[in-house]
Amino acid sequence: MSKNANTPHEPERAFIERMRSHNLPEEAVKAFKLHLQRLLCGESGFLSREHIEPIHDLPTGDGLDVYRATGEKMVRHVALIKLNGGLGTSMGLSRAKSLIPVKNGLTFLDLIVRQTLWLREKAGAPVPLVFMNSFRTDRDTLELLERYKGLKLDGFPLSFVQHRVPKILESTMTPAVHDKDPELEWCPPGHGDLYTSLATSGMLGRFLDRGITYAFVSNADNLGAVMDPALLGYMARTGADFMIEVARRSEVDRKGGHLCRLKDGRIALREAAQTPPDERDEFQDTQLYRYFNTNNIWIHLPTLKDLLSRHGNVLPLTTIVNRKTLDPRDPSSPKVIQLETAMGAAVSLFPKAAAIHVSRARFSPVKTTNDLLAVRSDAYELAPDFRVVLATKAQTPPRIDLDRRFYTRIDQFEERFPAGSPSLRSCSSFVVHGNVFFGSNVVALGRVRIEAGDDPVTIPAHTRLEGTLTFRSSEPGRSATHLYQT
Repeated sequence: MSKNANTPHEPERAFIERMRSHNLPEEAVKAFKLHLQRLLCGESGFLSREHIEPIHDLPTGDGLDVYRATGEKMVRHVALIKLNGGLGTSMGLSRAKSLIPVKNGLTFLDLIVRQTLWLREKAGAPVPLVFMNSFRTDRDTLELLERYKGLKLDGFPLSFVQHRVPKILESTMTPAVHDKDPELEWCPPGHGDLYTSLATSGMLGRFLDRGITYAFVSNADNLGAVMDPALLGYMARTGADFMIEVARRSEVDRKGGHLCRLKDGRIALREAAQTPPDERDEFQDTQLYRYFNTNNIWIHLPTLKDLLSRHGNVLPLTTIVNRKTLDPRDPSSPKVIQLETAMGAAVSLFPKAAAIHVSRARFSPVKTTNDLLAVRSDAYELAPDFRVVLATKAQTPPRIDLDRRFYTRIDQFEERFPAGSPSLRSCSSFVVHGNVFFGSNVVALGRVRIEAGDDPVTIPAHTRLEGTLTFRSSEPGRSATHLYQT
């Protein structure tokens, strides 16, 4: 290709040329180049125990009502930003995940809009709602939002589109190519791209020009994340310029990222991909690392503007190396690397950053069909403000583990629960191994484990499940009237 093919700058050139040929802004190119250089230089991105220490105690969201009046006066200075770039490829989707019906026939987007309209009416303030979409989710999202005629406010678009970056072919460290679907050559650079996208889209300037000084940012698939004036008031009264909501880790969270403190005293987040292999067991210790990031983030926008100005609109966030396949729905397709950043990693950059321990009710995400089954079930209910929260009798979410061979894709999942989720309100653990179909009004109690083979079996309507239930593989296709309880 060139006379200097082995020089360190040569591998970068093809990526940069590709991004510029797609008219991506120079800030996006600069950000990708930063993370690519780290990868090519062999930086692991690891945060090992020698760099961090656990955090054992944090201020809690309990008792924040004393700040509510302050927050209520400031609601008209807040924007709601929903991160809506995900396709849900882990569930076999090729459209925005937020279009999935999740509760009472309503999609994520329906519930987010209703949460916002409820807030506007209650607060008497025109709170802007803006979605950060990806190049793959913007059109579908805006089509659904068209049905809500009163949603869009003058001066504020309903969305801005985050940047895209090239996927890296792992075998050659060159830009990945897909002849049949060139869109698969690109990926969003993680929700840490929020900050640069706010600047390059002009959305940050638009907010500030209209007197919006705070943003509450959360994932579109977290229906427990609504704007709480008490948290806003607390942030304003304490002078925090960045506040991250965290919750207490439980068994179901042990594989996810956690909050920690750098040796210099700054708060940090550590994801699984940033953990050295020999510390993986310690990483999952929920007593040692007690808090996980809900990805509910509060940002003081004037401070963000100053930070971006100092860094050329590219915050130096930690690089996350994500290894996937070129076609997420085809595990046999070539292996690729996706370079990403996490929004919460900015907690280490803001001078007055804080973390606050909030109720689990503010975290009801749907990442897999396991989560979808739980949220659709009666273990969760719809609050008056359209949050999806744990039902009164459910102290913690049920632990759900559905056989990945038969339930991972949304079409497989829907086929096996045609009448909806079983009752899980009184269930602590629901494990299904095998090809099992469920009738209507099935009730699961306590710890339930179903063992079956690859041949389909059916749990009849109105069945009560408890303990371990085993199907004998010699008689395929039978209903659960022939199951054996142990």
